[in-house]
Amino acid sequence: MFIQTESTPNPATLKFLPGQTVLEVGTADFPSADAAGTSPLAQRIFAAGGVSGVFFGSDFVTVTKTTDVEWDHIKPGILGAIMEHYQSGQPVMADDHNPASGHAEHSGEDAEIVGQIKELLDTRVRPAVAQDGGDITFHGFDRGIVYLHMQGACAGCPSSTLTLKMGIENLLRHYIPEVVEVRPVAA
Repeated sequence: MFIQTESTPNPATLKFLPGQTVLEVGTADFPSADAAGTSPLAQRIFAAGGVSGVFFGSDFVTVTKTTDVEWDHIKPGILGAIMEHYQSGQPVMADDHNPASGHAEHSGEDAEIVGQIKELLDTRVRPAVAQDGGDITFHGFDRGIVYLHMQGACAGCPSSTLTLKMGIENLLRHYIPEVVEVRPVAA
């Protein structure tokens, strides 16, 4: 098994490509080792040490390191954990994992606008940020302000504010006049 690695715009995050499907549907975010209980793979990666977050996409695993370690010291352990997992035959996620679209539900008078926002995120934004090892999902819409949740390499990325303001905000404002601003939210 050959696992490729790619850098991301976030220097604290690397993208690992195992050459196999990671998740059939959706994404999964593990912002801490405590949150990894539903994933044998995430548990193995956290056990390698020096890891502060794990994120799964369709064909990649994004790992965020703690600030006190260097990639040269922990990357071999992470590669080993991923390889060991795929050789073990265990599932990536426990059977009780229910993937979701990642978007928060929203109903009410703005439902049509929110539908347009989600559609643009799914078709224009999410595929691009997945290339960088992350995901951006809809969290809420209130009085013209769109709240988005950033995951994987996007969470804590130095360029994420620029991506939100110059990229996503401009895109949404162009297609949906009701949108006046885009803001990030914490998990």
